[in-house]
Amino acid sequence: MKSLQLKRPLWLGAMALFAVLFGLLTLRSGGAVLFNREAQPAAGNYVAFVVWFNFLAGFAYVIAGVGLWRRQQWAVWLSFLIAGTTLAVFAAFGLYILLGGSYEMRTVAAMSLRTLMWFIISALAYPYLKPKLAIGTQSES
Repeated sequence: MKSLQLKRPLWLGAMALFAVLFGLLTLRSGGAVLFNREAQPAAGNYVAFVVWFNFLAGFAYVIAGVGLWRRQQWAVWLSFLIAGTTLAVFAAFGLYILLGGSYEMRTVAAMSLRTLMWFIISALAYPYLKPKLAIGTQSES
């Protein structure tokens, strides 16, 4: 008996590819600021903890994207985790600004985009990849 293979919806594949590409770009840009002294002046008033978080999150973006591509349920939970931690770092960044820290407006825009993007990815992927409840799995004797 052949197993039924569900096709990946186009939107899920597009989201997965976007997550992987965004992750790779995040690793490249964050890595340039963190590890290339010549790139640091162009970054302006960058906030180190935000850049470090985004750089490390880039790895999670790639992993989540691969998981979404493969239709893995854990990828939804990783996407929610990325969204939540990004929101927490964004809040800490906001506090940093309120306390008078110097920053770039593009960081505010980038963190807004990242937070919104991962909540959207999580919300769209959840209904498609959510765990199915096993009803009536016990055999009656």
